[in-house]
Amino acid sequence: MLRRDKALERKLNWLRAAVLGANDGIVSVAGLVMGVAGAGGDQPTLVLAGVAAVVAGSISMGGGEYVSVSSQRDAEIAYGRSKLEVNAHPWGAAWSSFIAFALGALLPLIAITGPWQEVRLQATVVSVVLALTLTGWWAAWAAKAPRARSIARNVLVSLLTMGISYAIGTLLGVTVL
Repeated sequence: MLRRDKALERKLNWLRAAVLGANDGIVSVAGLVMGVAGAGGDQPTLVLAGVAAVVAGSISMGGGEYVSVSSQRDAEIAYGRSKLEVNAHPWGAAWSSFIAFALGALLPLIAITGPWQEVRLQATVVSVVLALTLTGWWAAWAAKAPRARSIARNVLVSLLTMGISYAIGTLLGVTVL
């Protein structure tokens, strides 16, 4: 494998882990806190649920990346690549995803628990849409891919996640005490 191809493959592996981690942090925590808000959760409940989601999600994403990329590495070696030719780097992907998830997840948590409680739902939706527009643009730019399609995917998934989660919370109407 050419040195340039190997560098590109490493960059794409890091990019994939970081974009997945950030997007998952933003979308999953936004969905969770919107569902709790829909059920009538107050600010302390939203903080508790959001912090638990950030911690659990970060560990899950980092661990999942480590296991997944380790399996990829094992398969590459089993199919004849030498350890020097292997492009899978489990710890790099794990840390990239862990950190990106945590950073992404903080945005909806701050948006829904900030001092602007009268507009917390709107603040959360707007901040999530803006953040995912940015990550969609960045991922497309880094991969030299169409930006509009990347942005549309990100935004649509987040709007569906938040809307469905909020509707379920409202439908159930249960406040966690």
